[in-house]
Order: sequence, then structure tokens, then C-alpha cells
Amino acid sequence: MPIPRRKTPSTPPDSTFPIKPRKAIPHEFVLDALATVSPRTNPMFGCLAVYVGNKIVLILRDKRQPDADNGVWLATSEEHHESLRREFPNMRSVQVFRKKVTGWQVLPVDAPDFEEAALRACELIVARDPRIGKVPKPRRASGSRATAPSRSVKKPLRATDEHR
Repeated sequence: MPIPRRKTPSTPPDSTFPIKPRKAIPHEFVLDALATVSPRTNPMFGCLAVYVGNKIVLILRDKRQPDADNGVWLATSEEHHESLRREFPNMRSVQVFRKKVTGWQVLPVDAPDFEEAALRACELIVARDPRIGKVPKPRRASGSRATAPSRSVKKPLRATDEHR
């Protein structure tokens, strides 16, 4: 028999337990623009990763200190950079990785066309443009050591061991 759920909150409203306020969603208008494709989000590295289907498509970043990588990150690959740059002239590689070119490209928040570019990226995602989005690599199981094959080497049986 199922256990009935409580209809009242587990802690009374006058509780002395502090309630941690939710962190504001950076560039929330992007999620509104993607609503028709049912995006889901996941916190990632102090940012907000946005998934559509099985693909990660964007990361929304707005760190406190002025940062060149704040904005909307596009999940793409190097082969698509040139064609995407024609649509997004202010797009560039994310600098936080300290590589000249990365798969992650940012539409910087300080660009004069930031909102228009972010909304155009959302249009491409809704249209299922293959240039934006990556299927993440599978995560390793937390108990991977227990399921990994043993590295121990079996010792050969000695003649005396066979008779035991």
C-alpha cells in the first residue's frame, strides 16, 4: 500500500531553518526562446548547461566579476566555426580554456548585438541546425572501480598446490 504524501510542507513557515535563495538564471530570455523544444537545464561549472533532446546546445554564463567569457556559449565543432561566424560576427572561442580555438564558442554579453545573436542561435537550435549541439560523452559510473576488470595476475599453480 503506498504511503500517502503530506499535504503540508515538511517545515513550518515560521521555521528557523535558513532557506537558500535560488541562483538567478543567466540570460533567461534564451530559455524562453527555446521553450518550443522543451529544453532542460543542469548546473555546470557555476553556469547553466542547456540540453535539447540528447544534445548539449548551450551554456549560459554570467559570473560576477567582469569576464570576457560571460554570455551564451554554443556547443559546436571547429568545422562549423567559419559558417557560424558569418551569422555571428562577434562569436569567438571561449578563453577560459586557454586554447586558441575550442569547440565552445561564445556570443559575448558585451557585444553590441548580444541579444539578437543569442535569439538567432535559439532559432537555429529550434530548427535543429546540425552546427549547434553535441552529444555528451557517457559519464563513468561512480562505482567504476568495482566493475572494472581486475588487473591482478593469477599465479600459476605449483605442483604442490594442485593436490590441496
